[in-house]
Amino acid sequence: QVQLVESGGGSVQAGGSLRLSCVVSGYTYSINSMGWFRQAPGKEREGVAVYNFGNTYYADSVKGRFTISRDNTKNTVYMQMNNLTPEDTAMYFCAAVRLTGAPLEAKFKHYGQGTQVTVSS
Repeated sequence: QVQLVESGGGSVQAGGSLRLSCVVSGYTYSINSMGWFRQAPGKEREGVAVYNFGNTYYADSVKGRFTISRDNTKNTVYMQMNNLTPEDTAMYFCAAVRLTGAPLEAKFKHYGQGTQVTVSS
């Protein structure tokens, strides 16, 4: 059974940094598409950063501040988040194995349970 487990969320002040991690277990093959999505209360899910077959994609709101990376040997994806703002407050979800759609709007096969990020001003 495939499982995605996120970690690294927390509460920080504006301008601070966090590093999210997502470990995928139960998947035999190397995963070539993984990403991070977020959802704030009352808002729709937003694609934040996606790694897809060697290419990376970022939402305009996080470009220059967030960096997605992966460890292929561990089926793990990371997201370094710098210069956080209150607008980044949301539940962040990891996703693996893109099925359909453009990367930041894609439907993925597997999702994690999420990790909360709260940024105070």
